[in-house]
Amino acid sequence: MPKKITFIGAGSTIFMKNIVGDALHYNALSDATIALMDIDQSRLDESELVAKKMIASMDVGATVETYTDQRAALTGADFVVVAFQIGGYKPCTVTDFEIPKQYGLRQTIADTLGIGGIMRGLRTVPHLWNICEDMRAVCPDALMLQYVNPMAINTWAIAARYPDIKQVGLCHSVQGTAAELAHDLGVDVDKLRYKVAGINHVAFFLELEERLADGSYADVYPRLFDGYRNGTYPRTTGANERCPNLVRYEMMKQLGYFVTESSEHFAEYVPWFIKSGRDDLIKRFQIPLDEYPTRCEEQIADWKSQAEAFKKADKIEVPKSHEYAATIMNAMSTNTPAVIYGNVANHGFIPQLPVGAAVEVPCLVDANGISPTVVDNIPPQLIALMRSNVNVQELTVAALLTQDREHIYHAAMMDPHTAAELDLDQIRAMVDDLLAQHGDWLPEWARTQVAA
Repeated sequence: MPKKITFIGAGSTIFMKNIVGDALHYNALSDATIALMDIDQSRLDESELVAKKMIASMDVGATVETYTDQRAALTGADFVVVAFQIGGYKPCTVTDFEIPKQYGLRQTIADTLGIGGIMRGLRTVPHLWNICEDMRAVCPDALMLQYVNPMAINTWAIAARYPDIKQVGLCHSVQGTAAELAHDLGVDVDKLRYKVAGINHVAFFLELEERLADGSYADVYPRLFDGYRNGTYPRTTGANERCPNLVRYEMMKQLGYFVTESSEHFAEYVPWFIKSGRDDLIKRFQIPLDEYPTRCEEQIADWKSQAEAFKKADKIEVPKSHEYAATIMNAMSTNTPAVIYGNVANHGFIPQLPVGAAVEVPCLVDANGISPTVVDNIPPQLIALMRSNVNVQELTVAALLTQDREHIYHAAMMDPHTAAELDLDQIRAMVDDLLAQHGDWLPEWARTQVAA
């Protein structure tokens, strides 16, 4: 029987194209019903056009349905792909950058940790919970493939309130970083073998080896250390000239292992790179402040031209992406085992981190679903860094679960970058300003300040 793949946030047309296009490459999914749902009818129409042209171009039997009603789109789904941004670039992301900047707190991406990640979590989790309620009602056995940031906060909050919902948080940072390292090393990424574990965006390559001509494997870390020391690495990948990998190589030098998320992201997860009065650090490590707003403006402009090109094209090329979603759907549908990196609630998978926290570990996927593996040998310096981020995630989730506004302040106080820049009074005032400005984008309990 054909599978039903529901895409919530299908107005993200390029991302929809990647995920749905990947699925159409698999025989078991090529006749699927693709249910596209979004609240923006114009973007939904664009995505419908692209999906139908992909199907025609590949000459497969999949069908497309569109919805603005979430529960209707979810009815009978086997897989639920979730990709949306509550509040959008404007007004909410702009607010997440501009108000902290008034307090002297500068950011680069602001979607995972820090005050931007906290605010995005407060906006996002209630809607993810709403999807879980609908899934319970109309597709209780479906798997949620969750691509929304802040990934760790979202995954933790879903598992804590809806433990019966099957879910996995998916990111492309592991496979993306492997490709970047292969580029620096001058080797084919398929020749790299690695083991990664941690939390989303702060996971580390615990093992990283190259397959040699004789079939044996060699540790490539000595080459990475030597290359950074002599200035050979990082090489510019061409993906974004503004964002070289200097922060990550420096962290590898200091901690001994390479982290999975980009330098522009990672710089705002720690207290060492973006500091008041230290523009020398910004220059030395080439940290692109306000990078996410810049990207948003570029992507909006790019999309207009791409949308016109798609409308005029008779056929659409459908190359495979490096996302995991279709691999998971195929593995579960055909019982063909696959290994992916997924974000799941921590039930002993990384014993050094708190139970329930969202951890990113290797997962076996087959007809039984997602089976995470245990990684219990992460070096203590890496665990310590992860815990500094987990503290913020845990307090944000606690605020959402208990509807306790005080925990929002606590989360901001514990954030490494925020705490390094602002005092307690500044942090509390900044949070108040953000909550007031976001208004109806937040749940009511977060908007209501209780008199002291």
